[in-house]
Amino acid sequence: MDPTLKRFSFEAMGSHCEIQIYDDSRVNAKRIVRQITAEVMRLERKYSRYRNDNVVADINHSAGQRLGIKIDSETVALFRHALSCYEQSDGLFDVTAGVLNRIWDFKSARVPSQQQIDEILPLVGFSKLSWRKSRLLLPAHMEIDFGGIVKEYTADTAAKLGRSLGVTHGLINLGGDFAVIGPQPDGQAWTIGVVNPKQERSLMAKIDLLDGGLASSGDYERFFMHEGKRYSHILNPKTGWPSSGLRAVSVAANLCTVAGSVATIAMLKDEHEAISWLQESGLSHVYMDGDEEISGVGLK
Repeated sequence: MDPTLKRFSFEAMGSHCEIQIYDDSRVNAKRIVRQITAEVMRLERKYSRYRNDNVVADINHSAGQRLGIKIDSETVALFRHALSCYEQSDGLFDVTAGVLNRIWDFKSARVPSQQQIDEILPLVGFSKLSWRKSRLLLPAHMEIDFGGIVKEYTADTAAKLGRSLGVTHGLINLGGDFAVIGPQPDGQAWTIGVVNPKQERSLMAKIDLLDGGLASSGDYERFFMHEGKRYSHILNPKTGWPSSGLRAVSVAANLCTVAGSVATIAMLKDEHEAISWLQESGLSHVYMDGDEEISGVGLK
């Protein structure tokens, strides 16, 4: 009996998620998916910034404590990835930038004053963190927010778990961030449609993946208009103001985590620099620029 595609949907990380795997037994597929879903939920519980009973809450609660806080090895690995994003982006990708959301309220569409921004900017800066062995010292009033990397990290972790459970052909989709476990059984790639932010029912591009992952970043879901100007929820940690470059970016790479960091950094750069950054990455990508023109490399 040839294995057939089994699909399972669930909600996690504030988004609609789906796992597709080829298996000849629905019972076996369900058993595997249950374990993968449990792992996704574990990471959501551990790193969600919307909880007050997890690792992120403990770290933020430790801000200003002289002895700091002991960090487990999985979280140390996330910090390492966050550091590499910070360095690659010349400080534009910064997991300490969440404090800016204290003054930017996208629900009530209020624009803070420059004075408010100037008062909070000293609380932003990954380079201000210090380590003593596995203890993190977070300066007073600063906070960590892994929101920009945890969904992609979770997609990669889920794919890795799937492989260890014997899956050879599968696709993990966590709200539009994808990780692939091998090609389809006939050797065909998985074709992933990238939604056009302007028209939900149409696609911006299709990207073929045999392995690795795909991640997207964009300002089309959360922004507001104020006095004719568009304010994106993607905030520049150096200026405290929203970035005003590309409107949407999707990138394919060897890992969803890598794709996610390249896409997010592109969103934070000026449009001209962002396009060069994407081209220099050598990765397949698609983007929508400020004039809502679509372009990219390595797409169908």
